[in-house]
Amino acid sequence: MPAHSSAAQVVAAQTEGPQGIELFLPAGYDLLWSSVTLLIIAVAFYKFILPQMNKVLDERSALIEGGIEKAEAAQKQADEALAQQQQLLAEARADAAQVREEARAEGTAIIKELKAKASEEAERITDTARRQIEADRQAASVSLRNEVGALATELASKIVGESLEDSARQSRVVDRFLDELEASQAVASNKEA
Repeated sequence: MPAHSSAAQVVAAQTEGPQGIELFLPAGYDLLWSSVTLLIIAVAFYKFILPQMNKVLDERSALIEGGIEKAEAAQKQADEALAQQQQLLAEARADAAQVREEARAEGTAIIKELKAKASEEAERITDTARRQIEADRQAASVSLRNEVGALATELASKIVGESLEDSARQSRVVDRFLDELEASQAVASNKEA
């Protein structure tokens, strides 16, 4: 029988305690004290912790908004600086193109001027050379005429056996000889042409 009595005690213990859904619900005094504790924690959280958290979040929000504003301002300044640099670059390119064109025009003008001076100098040198050649030719002609005249007079004196020392006679003989020589040269050059 003693085994029977312990089974009865187990059954009795089971019938005295909560059963069914009551197993999951706490007792009334536990609910009361848990609610009071929760209310104290909630009031403390609402009075002390929540304002501090809101303050920190507001500060962070302000910092983030300030950072965004600064970033937008910096982006705007960067865009303005970029636009200004592009404008300066375009102006510099335009100035460089203008300088190149001016230099090209100056170079062309200088080349034309130098060509004109060189052409004038060449013409002057050519004219001087022509005049010098003409003067040399005339001097050579006069010298040749005198030498040929003297030789012709001497030769004619020896051939004729008569003295041609008279200058008028000598001059006529020399002129006649040179005229005949020039005529024979003209005929020879006409035949070659």
